[in-house]
Amino acid sequence: MSVQTGPLVIDTHELGRRPGNERTYHLSVEVPAQWGYDVYGVPEGSLIDLELRLETIMDGILATGTTAVTATGECVRCLTDVEDEIDLEVQELYLFDRPSDPEEAEESQWLEGDLLDLEPTLRDAVVFALPQHPLCDPECPGLCPECGARLADDPDHTHGAQIDPRWSALTQMIEPPKE
Repeated sequence: MSVQTGPLVIDTHELGRRPGNERTYHLSVEVPAQWGYDVYGVPEGSLIDLELRLETIMDGILATGTTAVTATGECVRCLTDVEDEIDLEVQELYLFDRPSDPEEAEESQWLEGDLLDLEPTLRDAVVFALPQHPLCDPECPGLCPECGARLADDPDHTHGAQIDPRWSALTQMIEPPKE
């Protein structure tokens, strides 16, 4: 983990390493990179609102808070624009020292000096909260498979009974040929 300066990096020097010290932050910063996936996510530059409490405990600093972001994308059924407010509670322990065990270090967050980087924790929380298949409405009927019309705009949309050309010869058994 390499901490750089940025809007989601907090200097904890004033908090100290004495258990019981705490500090509260109210932040509204721009999302530094696209958080999400191709169809749906939090765009770079959009705002993330964060209410955060940092508390010193024996092993490190416990970060607890709530965050709100706006995710945008497309409905996977009808391709209309979707925008949702995502509210999350986050909690992460940032250890004072990097663990010596490589497996434990991979699963842990730690301070770099006195700097605490919230970005990985917030990004993971937001991405895991995003639906895999965003919908404009849970009952979205999608698009017409024949012409691509949005079925929610025209619930009575039909193309009439069309017979698959592979089966058209069978219709002659039911209907006599027209002469």
